[in-house]
Amino acid sequence: MTSIARPAPSLRNSGGTREDASLGAGDLGLYGVTVLTWGFSWYALRMQLGTVPPEVSLFWRFLIAASIMMGWALVARAPLRFPLRTHLRFAALGLFIFSTNFTLFYYGGQYVPSGLLSVVFSLTSVFNIALGFLIFGQRISRRVLLGGLLGFTGVALLFRPQVMGGAGDFDTGALIGLGFCLGGTLSFCFGNMISTASQREGIPVLSANAWGMVYGTMLLGAFAALRGAPFAIDWSPAYLGSMIYLAVFASVVAFACYLTLLGRIGAARAGYATVMFPVIALLVSTVMEDFHWTAETLAGLGCVLMGNLLVLRSGGARRRAPTGDPA
Repeated sequence: MTSIARPAPSLRNSGGTREDASLGAGDLGLYGVTVLTWGFSWYALRMQLGTVPPEVSLFWRFLIAASIMMGWALVARAPLRFPLRTHLRFAALGLFIFSTNFTLFYYGGQYVPSGLLSVVFSLTSVFNIALGFLIFGQRISRRVLLGGLLGFTGVALLFRPQVMGGAGDFDTGALIGLGFCLGGTLSFCFGNMISTASQREGIPVLSANAWGMVYGTMLLGAFAALRGAPFAIDWSPAYLGSMIYLAVFASVVAFACYLTLLGRIGAARAGYATVMFPVIALLVSTVMEDFHWTAETLAGLGCVLMGNLLVLRSGGARRRAPTGDPA
């Protein structure tokens, strides 16, 4: 569940990234940590659901993550003083990416297996380009259009057994869960556009995400209070362990690895992490949640992967590559 980063210049232009060079051991290590951490984060999300309301669990999660991120920004000497106008943009970032996006996915996790949540989120690249067309009039190539159609076809194939049920009965819960996931992905993409505008003005990603998490935490706390939700904590090892994993590893460690990878190999190849982590998430869901594979679900996953690959190869990743954790 991540803002976005502008692509770093290629090696030929600046000597910074190595977009055309082979991946070294360090690159592969960073890539592996990013994919595995985000891949397992979807099941950790599922472990947060139960006795504590989703918005309260998210409040505690981002209270921890925002504190760490602010500390990181201070140590890195990233700028943290900005005018009111910029803080309003940070608040919007917190609204779309660090509160609404996650809340909708947490609610969606109450209805469908965690692996399917990651599949819907992996269509972020497709949503970004579609919104760019609708809002900014950006042109869409035939390859991107085909990739988007393949992606949505794959999601439909993966969700069809969930929606229809085992005996052919219509399951409205799975459809509601899909709706929450689509809404969460759209919210994330709107946040991406806000982040793009911020970066065009020279605001560092680390500064924006640190403040975005702070405002997201405040909004989550306000939302929970308005709903009358108790600010309780489940003291079970499973809940606390998943909380630490999501706050520290998925929200901070993987984010740091991805940012480092982004600077070393460029946004185009780093963006392929969004293709790989749904595979890990579905494998985890198979083992931990008894997710059943059929020819239909295999075809669905294949369509989603092919669709994402077409979009990323067309240059979508060069323009918009997520840098926050997805779950």
